[in-house]
Amino acid sequence: MTFKIGAHVSIEGGFTKALEREKALGGNCGQIFVKSPRTWHITKTTEKETSQFKEKYEKSNLKPFMAHGTYLINLATPKEELFQKSIECLKKEIEKTNKLSLPYITFHPGSHTGSGEEKGINKVIQGLNELEETLKNVETQLLLENTSGKGSTLGHTFPQLERMIKETNAPNIGVCLDTAHAYGAGYDFKTTTGIQKTLKEIKKTIGLHRIRMIHLNDSLAPLGSRKDQHAHGTNGEIGKEGIKNIVNHKELRNIPMVRETNLPQKDIAIAKELRQKQSV
Repeated sequence: MTFKIGAHVSIEGGFTKALEREKALGGNCGQIFVKSPRTWHITKTTEKETSQFKEKYEKSNLKPFMAHGTYLINLATPKEELFQKSIECLKKEIEKTNKLSLPYITFHPGSHTGSGEEKGINKVIQGLNELEETLKNVETQLLLENTSGKGSTLGHTFPQLERMIKETNAPNIGVCLDTAHAYGAGYDFKTTTGIQKTLKEIKKTIGLHRIRMIHLNDSLAPLGSRKDQHAHGTNGEIGKEGIKNIVNHKELRNIPMVRETNLPQKDIAIAKELRQKQSV
């Protein structure tokens, strides 16, 4: 299969500009925000802009493209006002992503901010349940992104993600695997043995089939540090051999990968250079 590798790109100037940027970077899949990630406000997109994007996207080889949810969203919060704002924002982002005919939207489950892991996970499950009807009426799939476990953030272990997915009534919940976050949370991707151990836990919990996209990020933070710090290229703790292991592993290599750095063209090129014809 064709190696699917791309980057997060800006939608400045319109959604079709994002496709042009991705192609210029050398990517053949990608990721965007459908709105500003640091505000609650969602601007309306005209039917003309939507149809132009859909037409260009369908004719391109830049598939799949994924949306990334707003950073403000927190389904694990004990604060009811923030919880409800998060639900409403996610609903609108899911609907907007669906209008653009994008298959996935990913988001961070959130932080319990002191209420405790159990209560926080239960709030995430409650939030996903409130999205049930929205998700039933769209083709876009909602993906939970694993976290590093920084502070009180949840979703840093695969058993936590398993509970969120299996205890909700919301349909077809998947996962976006961020390799830097996983490394910070204690999942080793640097060695072949480490990857095999990590994949064994994934299979026992969420299931490998639920991983729809991979954020192919190196980590500045050490293994198990619970820190979220991305590194450019292969200059982090996962390093060249680790990234090489990921892009070539027989159970990961056919999952679309997106790089989230400020040097996307260079980092896409590095991933392509490390890709081998045969899986390992």
